[in-house]
Amino acid sequence: MQAHWSEQAACRDTHADDLFADAATQKRAEALCTACPVRIDCLTEALDSRMEFGVWGGMTERERRALLRRRPHVTSWRPLIERSPPAAGLERGHAGAPAA
Repeated sequence: MQAHWSEQAACRDTHADDLFADAATQKRAEALCTACPVRIDCLTEALDSRMEFGVWGGMTERERRALLRRRPHVTSWRPLIERSPPAAGLERGHAGAPAA
């Protein structure tokens, strides 16, 4: 049986309060995600599941909401994220991301 992606996450030993932080401390949580080996898994699960709170895959709830509003018909985010180069800004929720 394969382990769940969260068992390999850079934040696995981090206190939940650090990931469900207020705006002032979200930067630390986002930075933890930068080199995480399962960042895409985390972000796609958060987007696909419409997670409302916390930093997931390097995106805050505000960034995820903005991305979801711009692309309400996307049902599976993994293909879009995997083919989107980091410079496109998809993970940051920028408007320049490729169309779904």
